[in-house]
Amino acid sequence: MADSTPSPEPRATSNRSTTPVSDTFAQYISSQWADRPDAPPSPREQSSFAADRRARISAMHPGKRLIIPAGAAKTRSNDTDYAYRAHSAFAWLTGWGADSVAGSVLVFEPRDAGHDATVYFRETAGRDTDEFYANPDVGEFWTGPRPSLAHVAADLGLATANLAGFADVLDKVDASTLIVRDADRDVTDQVDGRRLLDADSEALETDGDTLLARDLSELRLVKDSFEVAEMRAAVAATKQGFDDVIADLAAVVAHARGERLVEGTFNRRARAEGNTVGYDTIAASGPHACILHWTRNDGPVVPGDLILIDAGIELDSYYTADITRTLPVSGAFTDVQRRVYDAVREAADAAFAVVRPGIRFKEIHAAAMQVIATRTAEWGLLPVTAEESLQQDQQYHRRYMVHGTSHHLGIDVHDCAAARRELYLEGVLEAGMVFTIEPGLYFQPDDLSVPEEYRGIGVRIEDNILVTESGAENLSIGIPRTADDVEAWLR
Repeated sequence: MADSTPSPEPRATSNRSTTPVSDTFAQYISSQWADRPDAPPSPREQSSFAADRRARISAMHPGKRLIIPAGAAKTRSNDTDYAYRAHSAFAWLTGWGADSVAGSVLVFEPRDAGHDATVYFRETAGRDTDEFYANPDVGEFWTGPRPSLAHVAADLGLATANLAGFADVLDKVDASTLIVRDADRDVTDQVDGRRLLDADSEALETDGDTLLARDLSELRLVKDSFEVAEMRAAVAATKQGFDDVIADLAAVVAHARGERLVEGTFNRRARAEGNTVGYDTIAASGPHACILHWTRNDGPVVPGDLILIDAGIELDSYYTADITRTLPVSGAFTDVQRRVYDAVREAADAAFAVVRPGIRFKEIHAAAMQVIATRTAEWGLLPVTAEESLQQDQQYHRRYMVHGTSHHLGIDVHDCAAARRELYLEGVLEAGMVFTIEPGLYFQPDDLSVPEEYRGIGVRIEDNILVTESGAENLSIGIPRTADDVEAWLR
């Protein structure tokens, strides 16, 4: 069936287009195509989990229409786009990840017994249209075929409709309709306009939207069994990426911008084993390791320095690992480097040791900070004792680690970001939660508060942790993390 959605105007091509426009060409290119079998697939493994997630958010917002856009493609420059990634809430509720169609919209239509959920998307264009060859934005010759409604319905176990039908949904929007606001600006603007009209008001009420985003974040705090399995797979793929970097270390050191080679080597593995990287890879060598989010990655990798690599592979399902390892480029730590490294690992181990159901999330950070304060005080870096520094009105040791120790992890690298503080930082741990433990020590190259031998050293060790019924599991324990094991890994 031909897509009845109006074809969007292709960007920046009309002044240079050479596409033939004659009736003869149009008739010829529309003919002599083989039939395409489109046997409905079996539902993907995630479909039943996504159905349960939809049921839970439906129960939290009875009687309200919910709109969750996947989001449009985002322009990188002129008529080129960034690689497409659907909004995480859309992916979580549909099970549609890297193969999702840009511009799709999930709609929960209220019914007496809950909601009917339908995903609207731009289905494949028929050969009787000119879109498939003449539209470089979405045409099949340019971007590949899109799936049919029947195919996606069977794949996701979810009702589907042509995106053109979303206009009917917009016509029914009232003041009580809720939308995930940050997913698609154009769709949000259209919904907002209709809500204002229905409310006969000049002021838009968005508290319900905030509540919807919060609920979707908080429901993701505890992972289901599918999500846990994906996290294990993402960590396993990420270990391969680190192995690749170590195998390429000679070439990395030889290049003037060796950090770029680290990034490229890891990203190659990410594209081979998954969708892409879960976030911009940090390949921070020497003093760059003291810059927490160093992603320029344009420096040399020099023997004698440390290189901090913070990287994670995102699978096709969008679930991502987030691992940091700090490696001695020459293959062995100096005495000072090992001292700092061992202190960071001790802090990570202390944090991991307290993890179990029933404790509060903030206790993980407190356990790590106890070690950081103790060690920096022992080294004479603090003007007070460790006990004094740990007081809330002191915190001298935080000069050398200004970030937190943990964040939730899953379909976003910083998962559950809209959750309330009382369920996040102050929240009680439950089995199924997945988060990072990532203490560090960073001594800036111009920091006169520390002896010269420490300056320019940055160390972070980051692991991905699963809360179990009786304690915790370090999902990334197979990636070497003690100083001795790291040196053996490099050998």
